[in-house]
Formats: sequence, C-alpha cells, structure tokens
Amino acid sequence: MLELTPEEWTAIRLSLRIALWATFAALPFGIAVAWLLARKDFWGKALLDGLVHLPLVLPPVVTGYLLLISFGRRGPIGAFLYEHFGIVFSFRWTGAALACGVMGFPLLVRAIRLSIEAIDRRLEAAASTLGASPLWIFATVTLPLALSGVIAGMVLCFAKALGEFGATITFVSNIPGETQTISAAIYTYTNIPGGDAAAGRLVIVAIVLSLIALIISEWFARRASMRYHGD
Repeated sequence: MLELTPEEWTAIRLSLRIALWATFAALPFGIAVAWLLARKDFWGKALLDGLVHLPLVLPPVVTGYLLLISFGRRGPIGAFLYEHFGIVFSFRWTGAALACGVMGFPLLVRAIRLSIEAIDRRLEAAASTLGASPLWIFATVTLPLALSGVIAGMVLCFAKALGEFGATITFVSNIPGETQTISAAIYTYTNIPGGDAAAGRLVIVAIVLSLIALIISEWFARRASMRYHGD
C-alpha cells in the first residue's frame, strides 16, 4: 500500500498550494498577453512572443538565477517590494509560486492564444456594430468562447508548476515545510541512505497527479475542437 509519511504529505500539500497560487496568479497576465498576441499587430510582437516562450527553452536554473538576482532581498525588484510592501520572495513558498508561475506561463499563454485565434472574428465585429465596447466584447464574447482553452491552459500551467524543480530550487532552495515541493523532496530522498522507498512513493504520486492534469487538459482541448470545428 502507498502509505505516506507526514513529511511526504507536507511536500504534497505544499506542491499543490504552490501550483494553485502559481496558476491563478499567472492567469490574468496570461489572458492579457494571449489576447494581445492573438488579436493585435504591433512593433515588437515577435520579441514579446519570444520572451513569453523563453522559459520553455532556457535551462530552468538560468530562470531561477534571473529570478534570484531580480526578486532576491537585494535585487532591484525584491528590495523595492520588501521596503515598500514587506513582500519577500526569496527562500519562501511565495517565491516558489513565482518561479512555478514563470515556468508555466508559456503553456498558459499558448493554450489561451490558440483558443482566441480560433474564434470567428465576425462574432466580435457583430457585437461592435451593436455598440458594445471592446472591453464588453471581450468579457461577453471572446472570453466565454475561449473558456475551454483558458481552462486547458490553467491545467497545463498547474501540471508544469507541480513538477517544477530547477528554477524553484535555485531561487528558493529546498527547505522542508517551506519550499520543499514533491520534486525537491524526491531529490532529497535520492541523496540520503534508505530514502529510495520515500522517493518511489512520491514519484508515484507525481505521476498520478500529472496524468490526471493531462487527461483533464486533453478533455478540454477536445471540447474546444468540437465547439469550433464540429468534429
């Protein structure tokens, strides 16, 4: 039987909390950037697109290091947030959520962008001719039609955040009960004598959670395809 220790449950609960915060914090930015890339043409669009997807191709350790020098206590952004708002990211679970949000952001944006691009623009044009403002059109036409893509992107971002390791451990280290997620706990257990069983149990949990997230994401993607293409 898969009997987990209190330390393993702590790592699982922390991973779920961090992944949820990362997903919901990234969501409004993801929707805004996805809409911008899907509906607008502007100078520097290719550069913005590249920056959004950069975490997918950069080594995660590089992303974590950039977060550390930017959002660390002595970094320009981190020092400002601490002095004016008392917010600290480095070596805190909030920093882990930030790192996970950054790593999952490209997947979130891509799913939402594809969903918005698939919407018939004539529907938005029809709403405009009836006097609706651009914000009202987005809230009542674009966003509801793109909802399946939004949810699919959220699930992918959540799954990515759940398995994130390199950027997180570089930015917030591996502190039990504070920043030790499932991935960090597995890494720890594989480096201590007799930790193979605990690492194995957490690997099974990680696989199950990831599969559930991918199945949900695929289900929403199929729903979106049926809505737009009727097959």
